[in-house]
Amino acid sequence: MIRRIVDMACLGLCAGLLSCTWVSTVPAAVPAPVDRDYPGVLSINVDASDVERRIVRVTETLTAPPEDLVLYYPKWIPGQHAPGGPIDRLAGLVIRAGGQTLHWRRDPLDTNAFHVQVPAGTAALDIRYDYLSPTSSKVAQAEMSRDLMFLEWIEVGLYPAGYYARRIPVDASLTLAEGWDYGTALKTVRRDNAYVEFDRTDLEAFFDSPVYAGRYALHIALDPGASVPVVLNAFADRPSALKVPESELRIHRALVQQAYKLYGAKHYAHYDFLLSLSDQIAQIGTEHHQSSENGQDPDYFTDREATIEGRDLLAHEYTHSWNGKFRRPADLWTPSYDVPMQNSLLWVYEGQTQYWGQVLAARSGLWSPSEMRDELAMVAAFYAEQAGRRWRPLVDTTQDEVMNGRRPESWPSWQRFEEYYSEGQLIWLDADTLIREQSGGHKSLDDFARSFFGVQDGRVTPLTYTFEDVVQALNAVWPHDWAAFLNARVNAVAPEAPLDGLRRGGYQLVYDDQENPFLKAADKHKHRLTLSSSLGLVVDSDDGMISEVAWDGPGFQAGLSEGMQIVAVNGISFNDERFIEAIRTAKSDPQPMEWIIRQADRFKVIAVDYHGGLRYPHLVRDPKVPARLDDILRARS
Repeated sequence: MIRRIVDMACLGLCAGLLSCTWVSTVPAAVPAPVDRDYPGVLSINVDASDVERRIVRVTETLTAPPEDLVLYYPKWIPGQHAPGGPIDRLAGLVIRAGGQTLHWRRDPLDTNAFHVQVPAGTAALDIRYDYLSPTSSKVAQAEMSRDLMFLEWIEVGLYPAGYYARRIPVDASLTLAEGWDYGTALKTVRRDNAYVEFDRTDLEAFFDSPVYAGRYALHIALDPGASVPVVLNAFADRPSALKVPESELRIHRALVQQAYKLYGAKHYAHYDFLLSLSDQIAQIGTEHHQSSENGQDPDYFTDREATIEGRDLLAHEYTHSWNGKFRRPADLWTPSYDVPMQNSLLWVYEGQTQYWGQVLAARSGLWSPSEMRDELAMVAAFYAEQAGRRWRPLVDTTQDEVMNGRRPESWPSWQRFEEYYSEGQLIWLDADTLIREQSGGHKSLDDFARSFFGVQDGRVTPLTYTFEDVVQALNAVWPHDWAAFLNARVNAVAPEAPLDGLRRGGYQLVYDDQENPFLKAADKHKHRLTLSSSLGLVVDSDDGMISEVAWDGPGFQAGLSEGMQIVAVNGISFNDERFIEAIRTAKSDPQPMEWIIRQADRFKVIAVDYHGGLRYPHLVRDPKVPARLDDILRARS
């Protein structure tokens, strides 16, 4: 009420004057990056030893600082496809020159930028601050625990704006907790117990080379004796998670060889898989040029069924070394981290990576071909049933991360979210089988992968591409109107899902009451019931909490929404077995099911008039069509 009175008074004052004058307070702009050498060196020491309190202490020395300095905290972070740098975690910033504390001023329009007036003749600045890693899930997903952590340099570093990142030299060092081991794509030049010093590099390579570290570690050569080493660096909550069966070792080594057979080139001097096996820190997946961040459950190596849903993760992130890091959409490459990225070609960047990541998972043995087909059936059913296709084109979803930062959605089947991943995968399966069909099996999308991503063997510097480049490369493999093919599936509203790749691949999408084995294993591990193809619901199998409702599905028509809880069905308290049995019984009972629903502190009884029984998606072989999908998934010799 007080604020309202003050606002009205101000309006009255302006109304009583001839005019109200707006005074601009726009500060000096953040300097645009220029392709020139930075005249000094950025030295950064990170002390990440306080794992109990998750406080990371950073000291930087910046030589040859300009008088009008802008220190920048990265905003546009590669792989996030959005302005996601967690600037709120930086605290305690103090900048000194020759013992004198300098005043800094945060840019009011770009809060990642700090303006500093540096005295003339200053040789070096001493910059100190803390990075406050999340202390609990209330803040954000954990990056550190008592036994392991991942450290992303790009989240803990300030850099001088106005230069291409690759033109800023960096000397880096790291202090770990006592007794910890580590893995990174950076080259180590000295280690003294917990202190590690790395070879000089440039800011672009530095920010692209995170560190995983922990008390329990394992390093495995995945291409033993090769001139270009590939190493799996695993860190776990406990030593037992690091016992790798010989069968798993063969599969992960096969992943490297199958990737080489697909792409025919390497675009790294070495490659480091960084793998956490933990339920204590976030399980992330992030691509880098010469490494990747991969988070899995602690039983990843020992319980295949429990971890089936994410077993393509390493293959996906590894593929990004070719697609996304080396070959990169022109509007996604930026010279520094204050320049906005554009996501228009994410359906190539992520869509083809989703496709090849899962194909490589099958070819290497991370998944069996039948597991891959079961997973593909789930993807196909999801898009066949998705209501949001009626209004929103695939290309529009490339803006999702910019718009909502991956926050959960209330109605994902209507809103659509990041469909360029899995719908992109279906589009590229469509393209692959079309090439195979029209060429009589002589050509395939493998030829595109080799000619597009496998060029210039040994080159690490990114090579960008445009939509026209993609079309030209496809036509070089097999002539077709690829521009029209892609535009119809990507840029236009397409109510029908792109499932022609399954048909040409020799398979049909069907439904029956037998649970998809892949889905059954994933649901058991996640404690959920996925009933998307029947009731249009995903339900927690332990307590009946609804986590997803399909727009226009039977659950939607009954008045359900995410966040409601099924308390009882037909007068009996909820449990997963009774719930499934009630759905089966309703198939032959004309009376609606009666559910008691709880929403917050309110209860209500609803009638669910669904009699379709249980429906799960499967792929069934069509003997009239060549088994092109089987050939796609077959390991290359």
